[in-house]
Amino acid sequence: MFAIYKKELLNYFTSMVGFVFLAVFLAIVGVYFWYTNIGGMSGNFESTLSSVTFLFVILMPILTMKVMADENKQKTDQLLFTSPISITKVIVGKYLAVVSLYAIGVLIISTYPLILFHYSSEIRLATAYSAIIGFFLLGSAYIAIGIFISSMTESQLIAAVVSIIVMLVTFLMPQLTKMLPNDGKSQVIIIAIVWLLCAWVVYSNTKNLIVASVVGVLGEAVIWIGYRVKPEIYNKMLSKGLNGMSMSQRFNDFTLGVLDYSAIVYYVSIAFLFVFLTIQMTKRKRFS
Repeated sequence: MFAIYKKELLNYFTSMVGFVFLAVFLAIVGVYFWYTNIGGMSGNFESTLSSVTFLFVILMPILTMKVMADENKQKTDQLLFTSPISITKVIVGKYLAVVSLYAIGVLIISTYPLILFHYSSEIRLATAYSAIIGFFLLGSAYIAIGIFISSMTESQLIAAVVSIIVMLVTFLMPQLTKMLPNDGKSQVIIIAIVWLLCAWVVYSNTKNLIVASVVGVLGEAVIWIGYRVKPEIYNKMLSKGLNGMSMSQRFNDFTLGVLDYSAIVYYVSIAFLFVFLTIQMTKRKRFS
């Protein structure tokens, strides 16, 4: 796994992708840092990080679109199937390489609160570094999502576009949930449709109609029976659930200086889940 990790990380710098990513990342964060903290004479570096979280929607899809899609297009993914290294180690090595590249940028901006502290001892370093930790975890979770989407296609462009859409939806989740109807009947219909889509995803990945049908029928039965027995539980259920899954919303606690363990577990779980799904997607291609 270390060999894959080292190779992938070096590739980012031999192909200039790593330098371009770091240059753009540091330039945007630097502009906001100068405008908000230096020019605006503000010691809240966490507010700067909150302002640049939109970077994930733009930079992460571009950074991850090539990770697996290029392998699929060049058919070099076939080498993964015959490699003495397990597919799990290959995918994990690729993921860690991208995270390491991102970590370099995060480590550089970690010096910015120290620069502020040099001019004023009133700077809240604990809050600033809490926000940096959350910023790193949020980016790592988005990287896992981007790599998974990249594994589903041979086109880097499609991988980038789909990743941008998915990450934009997760980023705007709190605003989008406000547009949903809050009455129980509307919510249960939306939940039922979403569950049917989940059953279709199960079928598209397993090609097992029986399993997908069982998942779909049982899920729909539970949803509608629950609505029949106690309809009030569906009031705002979907809105609350989507807000609870919002990745950007959970970052707010870090900017307040709170190391929310539930948010840490959530980000780590998202990263683990999508790395796991990428491994399963690659293995499925192997056996197909």
